[in-house]
Amino acid sequence: MTDWIREIDAASTLARKAGQVIMDIYEKDFSVSYKGLNDPVTEADLLANSIIVNGLTTHFPEDEIIAEESPLPTGSEQTKRVWYVDPLDGTKEFISRNGDFSVMIGLTINGRPQLGIVYWPTKKQLFIGITDQEAWMEYRGVRHALTATQAKCPPALSVVASRSHRSPHISVIKHALQIEEEHQMGSIGLKIGFIGKGGADLYMEPGPYTKAWDACAPEAILRGAGGCFTDIHGNPIQYGTNEIRNLHGVLATTRDCHQRVLQSLTGLCSTCEG
Repeated sequence: MTDWIREIDAASTLARKAGQVIMDIYEKDFSVSYKGLNDPVTEADLLANSIIVNGLTTHFPEDEIIAEESPLPTGSEQTKRVWYVDPLDGTKEFISRNGDFSVMIGLTINGRPQLGIVYWPTKKQLFIGITDQEAWMEYRGVRHALTATQAKCPPALSVVASRSHRSPHISVIKHALQIEEEHQMGSIGLKIGFIGKGGADLYMEPGPYTKAWDACAPEAILRGAGGCFTDIHGNPIQYGTNEIRNLHGVLATTRDCHQRVLQSLTGLCSTCEG
C-alpha cells in the first residue's frame, strides 16, 4: 500500500496556491473570453493552470501533465505517470459568482487513477482521495473521513446534478429510479465531495460532455471513500488514450446503489449518449 505523501503534499500546496489566485481575481472585475461555443475562460483559469503545471513540472519532472488550459501532448507515448489538471472546474459558476467551483488535480499510473485533490477556494475545503484506500476532507486544520459506501435513506436515492448545464436526460433517469430529492451544484469535484460527506447518493453525466481532467481527481476521491465511479455502462473510465473525452459519460454513486442505478439505466443509455 502506497501513502503518496510527497505527491499529496505537492498537489495540495499547488491547489491551495492556485485557489488563492483564483479568489484574488474572483473578488474584483474580470473579463471573459470564449474557447468555443458556450465554453468560457478567464484570467483565473489561465493563471491557475500555469501555477499548477509549473509546480508539478518542478516537483515531478519525469511525469506528463495534461491540463485543460495547456496544449494536449502530441507525437509521443504518454509516460507511466500522468497528472490530469482542471485548474478551475466550474468556470460558469466562477463567472456567476455563486462560489461553486474548484481546483482539481489527479494522478494516474499506467492509465489508472491513483490519487486526487479537489480544493474548494470559497470554502477553503480540501478533498483528498487515494484510490480504493481512503479519502478525507481537510477544513480548518481538521481531517474528516469521507464515506460513500451506503445510500442515505435506502431504498430512496438522492441525486446531485449540475447547476449550469443540467442534462435533459436527468429528469428521465430520476423518474426511472423514482428519485425525488435533487441537489444542484457546480464542479464535478464538489459533487463528489458532497456524496462523500453523505449529502447525496449519486451523480451522473450520461452524455460525452466531460473529459479526463474532469474525472481523474473525483474518481480517486470517491473510490477512496468506498464509492463507485464508472461510465454509464459500468465500465472503467479510460485514461491514457488519445481520446480525452468520456464518450460514455460518468456515473458516480455510493457502493450499495451502483448496480441498482446501472440496471435502471439499461435501455436508457443509448438515448442518453445520442
